[in-house]
Amino acid sequence: MASCKCTKAEIVDVVYEKSGMNRSDIKLTLDIALDAIKEALRGNRTVELRGFGTFEVRFRKGRAKARNPRTGELVPPHPHGIVAFRPGKEIKLDVWASGQPPDTEPFQDENSV
Repeated sequence: MASCKCTKAEIVDVVYEKSGMNRSDIKLTLDIALDAIKEALRGNRTVELRGFGTFEVRFRKGRAKARNPRTGELVPPHPHGIVAFRPGKEIKLDVWASGQPPDTEPFQDENSV
């Protein structure tokens, strides 16, 4: 079974194969781009990558009480920010058209065997 993850190293390899650029330059450029996205999110800014999607910070309010499922202890969750991703229209359509998840077999009825 093939891995369902795509790592930064694999992205660097794809860019290298398509562009012929130096791998270390590609990695540096990717790191700088990701750091710029992180810095913008830390500053509570929305990051829009046209044709890809939008990263934004959403805030969760604290609750009066919550329970740690491991210990059963009551803990007060404080208000905090989370990063949310909204895919662009292009990616939504591509993923929708891709069909089945990679870990499942395509549907076959008894008559097709």
